[in-house]
Amino acid sequence: MKYDYLIVGAGLFGAVFAYEAKKRGKKCLIIDKRDHIAGNIYTKNVDGINVHEYGAHIFHTSDKAIWDYINQFAEFNNYVNSPIARYKDQLYNLPFNMNTFSKMWGIVTPAEARAKIDEQIKELNITEPKNLEEQALSLVGRDVYEKLIKGYTKKQWGRDCTELPAFIIKRLPLRFTYDNNYFNDRYQGIPIGGYTAIIEKMLDGIDLELKSDYLENREKYDSMADKVLYTGMIDQFYDYQFGVLSYRSVRFETQRLDDCDNYQGNAVVNYTAEEVPYTRIIEHKHFEFGKETFTVISREYSSEWKKGDEPYYPVNNDENNALYEKYKELSDKDEKHIFGGRLGMYKYFDMDKVIAEALKLVEKELV
Repeated sequence: MKYDYLIVGAGLFGAVFAYEAKKRGKKCLIIDKRDHIAGNIYTKNVDGINVHEYGAHIFHTSDKAIWDYINQFAEFNNYVNSPIARYKDQLYNLPFNMNTFSKMWGIVTPAEARAKIDEQIKELNITEPKNLEEQALSLVGRDVYEKLIKGYTKKQWGRDCTELPAFIIKRLPLRFTYDNNYFNDRYQGIPIGGYTAIIEKMLDGIDLELKSDYLENREKYDSMADKVLYTGMIDQFYDYQFGVLSYRSVRFETQRLDDCDNYQGNAVVNYTAEEVPYTRIIEHKHFEFGKETFTVISREYSSEWKKGDEPYYPVNNDENNALYEKYKELSDKDEKHIFGGRLGMYKYFDMDKVIAEALKLVEKELV
């Protein structure tokens, strides 16, 4: 059977494009090498708890058009992301706000907090930060850096903060209000029933093949469609001919605790001390205010990506961006294949930006 589009990857980007293409009368086949749809936003229902199998995904946007778009496919609850940071046995609110500063220094007013931070920054006398450590210190001072940034960042990137470039932390938002809402976006929530149901609705009536590896059967799949939308790794698609792009990967240890109905009292707790090997623990039921008599938690371990691992975060430093541009030059000349998503475009996108990019491609391809 001949298709207008073969879409490689049943994640959010591919699903939005497939849904819009079908609406416009195009025939699509969507394939994925995993045994499930929804890519990294896949949620698995465990006796009523929707477990975020590939890490926490909290939908947030300031774009009303995108919010209205995603609400076609699900009703969202009023979950507000308010993570907790645990440093040794001390708990702090995130993002850095008056609750954080009050706990750290015993102060009460914004003026006291500003004075404390300014005093620490002045003592350090860093004029031109040479690395991430100096950049962070020059923005928030020593206490916040030592307790809430240093160890967490080292675990996240796998190297000391003095070895990381300053540009990774261009700014560190400090809020001088008692507000624990992590995002500034107008719209925020978790889809009631999980994310997988959203992708199921998008792909309704579209041909789907799971456990199908495009790269192992490239000629066969290319012959099945006029065009191919590829949402996998662009460097792998081109057989790494210019070199391998860098990623950070994440490993998850997920546990069901039948003898506990509430493990940590919050959906997200970051562990900022370097000696704790994981970066955070997610307790999935709290995303949907679950009342189950058990709970499910996931510990997240950040690691350097190597071939065969799951790539999560592109490492967008100058070297990798220059390498990506070489692959992009190749893709721009390729009339058969289109590249999309965070792996195809080598850029980290929040979910709302994934939808926006997919709709931008729709306007370009399907008008």
